[in-house]
Amino acid sequence: MSLLELNGVKVHFPIRKGVFVDRTVGYVYAVDGVSLSVEAGQTYGLVGESGCGKTTLGRAVLRLNDITEGEVVFDGTDLASLPDEEMRRYRRRLQMVFQDPLGSLNPRQNIESILSEGMAAHGIGADQDERRERIKEILAKVGLPSGSLSRYPHEFSGGQRQRIGIARALVLEPDVIICDEPVSALDVSIQAQVINLLEDVQESMGLTYVVIAHDLAVVRHISDVIGVMYLGSLVEEAPSDLLYAEPRHPYTRALMSAVPVPDPEVEDSRERILLSGDLPSPASPPSGCRFHTRCPWRQDTLCATDRPELRDVGGGHRVACHYAAEIADGRIRRADESVPATPPGPPSGADAQPAAAEDAGDASEAADEGPAERRPEPATSE
Repeated sequence: MSLLELNGVKVHFPIRKGVFVDRTVGYVYAVDGVSLSVEAGQTYGLVGESGCGKTTLGRAVLRLNDITEGEVVFDGTDLASLPDEEMRRYRRRLQMVFQDPLGSLNPRQNIESILSEGMAAHGIGADQDERRERIKEILAKVGLPSGSLSRYPHEFSGGQRQRIGIARALVLEPDVIICDEPVSALDVSIQAQVINLLEDVQESMGLTYVVIAHDLAVVRHISDVIGVMYLGSLVEEAPSDLLYAEPRHPYTRALMSAVPVPDPEVEDSRERILLSGDLPSPASPPSGCRFHTRCPWRQDTLCATDRPELRDVGGGHRVACHYAAEIADGRIRRADESVPATPPGPPSGADAQPAAAEDAGDASEAADEGPAERRPEPATSE
């Protein structure tokens, strides 16, 4: 059995309306049936664009958000059904590093008080002196001097505050740490330091990570297995190298095509996938496949009516797409592939969308105009 298993987890937030009588008029389907497993010592990366439910899922594992339906099985125990007091004891083994390093630290407490508070609540250390020594050891692990104990959060830089957040999780000696965008608010050089720190601490303490991030390069570097979320559902899951080498779901392909390549020749010649339309509202998700309203490979059958299950296509690669095999071998082509690709032209001020040549009588005449081709922006996550 895996250390952490999620079975059909759903988190729905009620939409309430009324002045005198508060009534529920609908739900926001933030997480809608996610199943995954994380092995001990593994790093599981969770990616997807803003609003897809990644952070909500991570908070649901710790029951910081109430679970509407499903199981969160940690070391053989279903956390979703535990009473509050028992769940509080389990939180020592399940910790979280929050996205905002400053907002997650109490500005009125010094670092010793912040780090010792959880230790005292869980009975770690016989007295304050013993806890102080333990805190100094953890601070040394995360690269902070012991003189930091008497300082306050606002006296540190962003990278140092994130290290304090990591130290707060480590002092409780957890088994699993959920890292919610651990480096998104940091400079690039500091990001590398924090990622290397997480890897070193994992190796020395035998930790298991669930890393929530929007930067696909960061996720690839640190993760053993990657899950891709879209509109509350897991649409693809695979070992890190396999997912980047052979993305099978149309949404994953679109995400990969948005990652810039530091080689001009490769960047100009590689496939670009532009998604049409906006992300649907999680309060009113589309029927059938959640992605079919934006999918360049959508078909007239199944896509709009039947929701695909996450199925194994070999090698631990799971994908939720009715036509994943047909898309992979070229039997189904993108709707826009019949239009000849236009090489990028000279800059024309602002980035411009290529003009559509739907009603043009001569395709070559449209190509001669040479409009600049806009590269899709990388998806971000909150």
